[in-house]
Amino acid sequence: MSETMPFTEAGTFTVGCNYWASHAGTNMWRDWQPDTVAADMQQLSREAGLQVLRVFPLWPDFQPLACLKGCSGSRVEMRVGEDPLPHGDLGQAGISALMMGRFAVLLDEAERNGLTVIVSLITGWMSGRLFVPPAFENLNVLTDPFVIMWEQKFVKAFVNHFKGHRAVAAWELGNECNCMGKLTGREEAYLWASAIGNAVKAADPTRPLISGMHGIQVDPVGPWTIEDQGELCDVLTTHPYPLFTPYCDIDPIDTMRNGLHATAESRLYGDLGGRPCMVEEAGTLGPMVSSEEVAANYVRMSLMSSLANDCRSFIWWCAYDQDHLRHAPYDWSSIERELGLFRKGREAKPLVAAFKEFGAFNKLVPKLPVRTTETVCLLTPGLADSWGVAYAAFILAKQSGFDLEFQKAGQKLKDAPLYLLPSLSGYSSLTKAQWEELIEKVRAGASLYISSNDALLSSFEALAGLRVIRKSARQGAAKFQLDFTGDVGFSCAATQHFEIEAAGANVLGREPDGNPCFSAFPCGRGVVYYSSIPIEASLISTPGIFHSMDAAPFWRIYQHVAKAAMAGRALLKDEPWIGITEHHESATQRIAFLINYSPEERQCAISSPNGWRLSEVLWGGKVKAEGTSLALRIPANSSAVIRLSAGS
Repeated sequence: MSETMPFTEAGTFTVGCNYWASHAGTNMWRDWQPDTVAADMQQLSREAGLQVLRVFPLWPDFQPLACLKGCSGSRVEMRVGEDPLPHGDLGQAGISALMMGRFAVLLDEAERNGLTVIVSLITGWMSGRLFVPPAFENLNVLTDPFVIMWEQKFVKAFVNHFKGHRAVAAWELGNECNCMGKLTGREEAYLWASAIGNAVKAADPTRPLISGMHGIQVDPVGPWTIEDQGELCDVLTTHPYPLFTPYCDIDPIDTMRNGLHATAESRLYGDLGGRPCMVEEAGTLGPMVSSEEVAANYVRMSLMSSLANDCRSFIWWCAYDQDHLRHAPYDWSSIERELGLFRKGREAKPLVAAFKEFGAFNKLVPKLPVRTTETVCLLTPGLADSWGVAYAAFILAKQSGFDLEFQKAGQKLKDAPLYLLPSLSGYSSLTKAQWEELIEKVRAGASLYISSNDALLSSFEALAGLRVIRKSARQGAAKFQLDFTGDVGFSCAATQHFEIEAAGANVLGREPDGNPCFSAFPCGRGVVYYSSIPIEASLISTPGIFHSMDAAPFWRIYQHVAKAAMAGRALLKDEPWIGITEHHESATQRIAFLINYSPEERQCAISSPNGWRLSEVLWGGKVKAEGTSLALRIPANSSAVIRLSAGS
């Protein structure tokens, strides 16, 4: 077992890939070629510089159970084919000793090449195909107690057998197990995950338990929730493929929206679940999404962004192309065939150079303190799409130069100088007690930003210093201008129109007829900013809005409301495509990541109103210091990492 605690220890970050043997894909355990596995491990370690592999003991290969039945289909006996279950822990769990021997070879080869592995225990779903032992066909493998009993037997015996192997870094519930069956409620998902997780922990409490789930819900409208997975697992996971994630497959892969996709989704899961989160599967899904060179640029950008934003690991899908394979699922789906770091003939794609370069960087830069955040983005009931609203808020914050963390209404409210309530909807966005708790924070000096979709708020005039004259459905897009952006015109989709008059608020934005749409109103020592236009809900579905040079600068709204909250920042910028994270090493030293989320080289002027100065350039870019100002030139989809010192 590794001496460090990857994935759970703050400041640790690993890179890797998901692994099926280069010659066989999901058939690797039946078509076993140990020499090929050894060659794969050597190439992935030495040529790509990877640290961790996610590996898959395919369920029907490792627990090949058959259920023999008698009169009227009653169960009589569990066997392996026609053979009775062998004696011993493995045999009585229905586990193949032959396959366990092969898995031991894989672990030995990984250790020999300096690799650790995440073991995805219940691999019953893979690349669009369900894989279950013959005994469990036609049964719901997530709810049937007969199946769950045998799943627990499998997990306990498997983990007990290999828990002494140093190559094992972590155990995982399984691969996207939420795809293995339909559930009727959250309780069923909780019971299955707790049954498997408890079995793992009973056998090996020393290693982290990873979720392995795909696309679980932000809102508790489905059976699988972030909060439940956070309660039951030590590490949460995202599989942020642009094709499968809402609002991602509308901009080029190497632009800001997708450069922040893995980061935003992982931070959302980690913040709401209260656990570390890792990017466990990432990929462009083939050459018709982007060229190999563009894919490499996307990886370079995403790796740095994941590290800077404490996402713990970035694992590519997958090690080798599978376009030579003719069995399902590879002959079912075209997007499952050309996803590797290497081609079938072991030729490296440009992706490999990006991983190798990042590996060199990761060894050079000191252990990174967790990034500084100054904002809580509060997700509320009634949102039409919490993920979309959260995603837009995250991007706008990055464009503005600050960092946020997510919370949900009902969680204990954290202290922050700025709170965001983006695109509020419905009649029950917060309870009265939650509103009162939030307003107390504002009265004590915090800023509060509210944008409204169709929310109806009580005591609105006292809250926002505005009075609603009448409300109606909006015809066409909302158009407006802001006092602090000159003559720039803004336009975005909105369903509701609020005719408003000021009742003490300072009006900062107006529609063409003069109707107020953005305002500020004092509240104790703090201030409440209100927008009657739901910019987050609108922008997230608007192509090009986050990367086009001629796109309206909606991020200026976030920059304006965050001015007071950003008072403690060492660096301020006015270039929306450069993201900055700050990491406090001490009271007098900080590390700053500056990432270019753009496919073009960017030149950027950075100021430090608090007197921080450049101490050294740790990585990348061209940085020129002039007192407390910096001039940066950062190549496309690349980064600069610098150390700052306080004072002269």
